[in-house]
Amino acid sequence: MAVENNPTRLGRLSERLAVIRDGTDDDKLSAGFLLVATILALVWANVGTTYEAFWHTPITVQVGDYGISLDLKHWVNDALMTLFFFVVGLEVKRELTIGELTDRARAAVPLVAAVAGLALPAALFLVLNPSGEEAAAWGVVVSTDTAFVLGALALVGPKYPARLRMFILTLAVADDIGALAIIAFFYTDNLRLGPLLLGAVGLLLIMQLRRLEVWRGVAYFIVAAGTWVAFYESGVHPTLVGVLIALILPVYPPRRREVERAGELTRAFRQSPNSEYARAAQLGVLRAVSVNERLLRFYQPYTAFLVVPIFALANAGVVITGQTLADAARSPLAWGIVLGLVVGKLVGITAATALFTKLRPGSLPPGLTLSRISGGSALAGIGFTISLFIVDLAIESPVLANDARVGVLTAAVIATVLGWALFRFSDRRHPPTEAIGTTLLRPVAPGRDHLRGPVDAPLTLVEYGDFECPFCTKATGSIRDVRTHFGDGLRYVFRHLPLDEVHPHARFAAHAAEAADRQGRFWEMHDHLFANSDALDENEIYGYAAELGLDMDRFEEELRTGEYLHRVDDDELDAQTSDFRQTPTFYLGATGTDLTRHIGPFDAATLIRRLEEARDAQGD
Repeated sequence: MAVENNPTRLGRLSERLAVIRDGTDDDKLSAGFLLVATILALVWANVGTTYEAFWHTPITVQVGDYGISLDLKHWVNDALMTLFFFVVGLEVKRELTIGELTDRARAAVPLVAAVAGLALPAALFLVLNPSGEEAAAWGVVVSTDTAFVLGALALVGPKYPARLRMFILTLAVADDIGALAIIAFFYTDNLRLGPLLLGAVGLLLIMQLRRLEVWRGVAYFIVAAGTWVAFYESGVHPTLVGVLIALILPVYPPRRREVERAGELTRAFRQSPNSEYARAAQLGVLRAVSVNERLLRFYQPYTAFLVVPIFALANAGVVITGQTLADAARSPLAWGIVLGLVVGKLVGITAATALFTKLRPGSLPPGLTLSRISGGSALAGIGFTISLFIVDLAIESPVLANDARVGVLTAAVIATVLGWALFRFSDRRHPPTEAIGTTLLRPVAPGRDHLRGPVDAPLTLVEYGDFECPFCTKATGSIRDVRTHFGDGLRYVFRHLPLDEVHPHARFAAHAAEAADRQGRFWEMHDHLFANSDALDENEIYGYAAELGLDMDRFEEELRTGEYLHRVDDDELDAQTSDFRQTPTFYLGATGTDLTRHIGPFDAATLIRRLEEARDAQGD
């Protein structure tokens, strides 16, 4: 029996796996860097007087007669954080184009929850701060710090958090869109149209560089720097340049012909090394993978482990004295931030989810409960990065800014403890046991699942399989005998569980089977793949599709952009939530009852005996 370790990300058509896989180690590490930077900032600010002096060191960048003079803290907030917002923009563009937000049915619940999680915190904050300079800080409470929340979820969350993690990630993308829009529209002062038009010209130049297939990073850096300066002079916060540039960069899954062309150019360079072939090979590879994916993979580690921790080091330093805490305890601003982030996020997200699922039953995926969502909603009250960022934009008074930072830090601590308490309460109400996953998590749905046999057959056999798994290949013979034995008395269901670590071609094979399904040929492709489980590279699978007489242009396009990818992802998430990571895994029983996991041999005689026992038990 093949056993899966933590899956690794594949290069082709598997970026969604980065969301599905157990990413708790990365979450803990990035959150750990951020936490360490925050603690260092607090210690530094409370030991001596060098913290404020250091971050207020003036630095001037001069080019000819023109120069920009900012203190070090604002170079971090206004310039370095542009890279952070650039990565956020890349993630938003990817999710809107080829990710979770392209599937309205899947994204509906977290989108509605995100809107409520933006609106209610702001409303609660304004109840305590209806006017004055404090009121301008309402944007502090709207955003969720994704890195901190995922890190906290990995530490204090439930035992099987895959579904909840997916929910929070989708919600966080929508949350980021809202936060960016708020910064753009509500925290822009003294707008100057002349520089803004120059900034727009800079964005058009970047678009033109893409069309001209200019690949030199220096050209983009010069234009981006000029655009940043134009936005800085216009009054629009210059970090938004990063978002806008990210949004105009293209996102697309790779086309097979471009990948093949890149391979041909690389082979030509190996056979005849010269500068012309070298450049052609380089451009061929670059064209095959979208610039969004390349830049995201390159810059994301820098923002997670360098930019955001530096930002925290520059902004989280609060001088904590008895007087400071007393002032914050009396401050409507600090209490408004705590109320908005802790109560607003928890109530807004949970209530919106509960209402939506009541109006549309079944909209929550299997394994994701309101009790778990309430724990995740509490953790969403960790605002931190963008909250501190908006503190710097919205508040000029050092005293009020100090109160606001205390409020943000206090809310983060309370939200984490509250999330932990809600998860533990949920565990007590529904204690996790060793028997988790013994019954089928997602009921068989004829409109969704791949079925062989009558829909209303009295017995059901469900297999989670991997086309490259030799044990699954052997099991196909057993299943054939089982189907022959029961005839129309059995319906057989196949679901996907590609084990990427040990079977590098399995995921592409699963995608190919689903692409064939779009032409009504799932089972033919299913049988072909299992019959050739030791020959499943991309070219071989395309050959099988041609042998089946599929429309190859449509098949390739489905592989590139098909919505079926979510079906493979959902099957894998169901398996993770049910705590099994091996193939084949079988569930069986009488149709209309809870199907139970089969433990033990999967030869035909054993499966037939178990199904007959289920039929007899149903008869009794």
